[in-house]
Amino acid sequence: MSNPVNGEEKPNPDPLQRVPYQKPPFTVGDVKKAIPPHCFNRSVIRSFSYVVYDLTIASIFYYLANNYIALLPSPLAYVAWPVYWICQGCVLTGVWVIAHECGHHAFSDYQWLDDTVGLVLHSALLVPYFSWKYSHRRHHSNTGSIEHDEVFVPKLKSGVRSTARLLNNPPGRILTLLVTLTMGWPLYLMFNVSGRYYDRFACHFDPNSPIYSNRERAQIFISDAGILTVLFVLFRVAMTKGLTWVLTMYAGPLLVVNGFLVLITFLQHTHPSLPHYDSTEWDWLRGALATIDRDYGVLNKVFHNITDTHVTHHLFSTMPHYHAMEATKAIKPILGEYYQFDGTSVFKAMYRETKECIYVDKDEEVKDGVYWYRNKI
Repeated sequence: MSNPVNGEEKPNPDPLQRVPYQKPPFTVGDVKKAIPPHCFNRSVIRSFSYVVYDLTIASIFYYLANNYIALLPSPLAYVAWPVYWICQGCVLTGVWVIAHECGHHAFSDYQWLDDTVGLVLHSALLVPYFSWKYSHRRHHSNTGSIEHDEVFVPKLKSGVRSTARLLNNPPGRILTLLVTLTMGWPLYLMFNVSGRYYDRFACHFDPNSPIYSNRERAQIFISDAGILTVLFVLFRVAMTKGLTWVLTMYAGPLLVVNGFLVLITFLQHTHPSLPHYDSTEWDWLRGALATIDRDYGVLNKVFHNITDTHVTHHLFSTMPHYHAMEATKAIKPILGEYYQFDGTSVFKAMYRETKECIYVDKDEEVKDGVYWYRNKI
């Protein structure tokens, strides 16, 4: 978190200090006025340039891995494959972010183009585009709500399972992180794990899922068709080149992509300083402000700054990523203490948040309806 002092941004020496939970003294309109108008302009050419750039880098990594790793002696090959998975996975996470931007109608001024590009890119990464677009839209509409937010919804103390006590130690936290980063994404899509409560089975692949309204259900079939098409292609490739080729060239990087998107989302919405609200206190602006910017170093650029401009993204989700840094700088003086940033290293932060943010509970010192993370179980 940072505080504006004489127009300068000074880092808060204690990133764990609670941020304000009261209604802010500004409106969304006040914040928008501080942003240069051109930041809201979407350019088809510029947006496509990032798609072309990312896919070019991904193609280079693919070419090098496909043609040269097999020529290396065994010890080096065993090292080269994980290096390829990590590098390719980072680049494809950038592709994932662009498809996510399509879902927000931030890619271009044309909804049909955004949906076409998003469907192709997300399907290639085994993401059901329309399914996730609609559930993610509800996340943005209900951020910070313990009752209606869609993802990484914090548990109340009464909802903490007995297994949490067994895992509340260093080995247990590491195991929790490993399972979350490797299985969290498919478990969320298939079984709504870590998602909001529904009174019946919720699945992103089911057109009749309670996640969706009646007018959205037809497009869930399109998402499923996209996934089935890619799976069929992968099956045909596996029949031609072998399952090992598919696992090393495609599944390895995809595992990294899935891990990063879970990690990014987790760290943006899970922090000891963040408040959550029930229906008696929640409003959209305070909910949107209950998120935090992080620093992933050089990966900020690789991930198209979704990591360090997330507060801006939640306030203005149709803004293209290439204007988000400028917009973030412009709104910091307006947000003041309501702007949240934590530069703690990602590895340290992921362990700390797993340790400190087990459930949320009310605080006797503040008004009812406001919840804070707790770790004592």
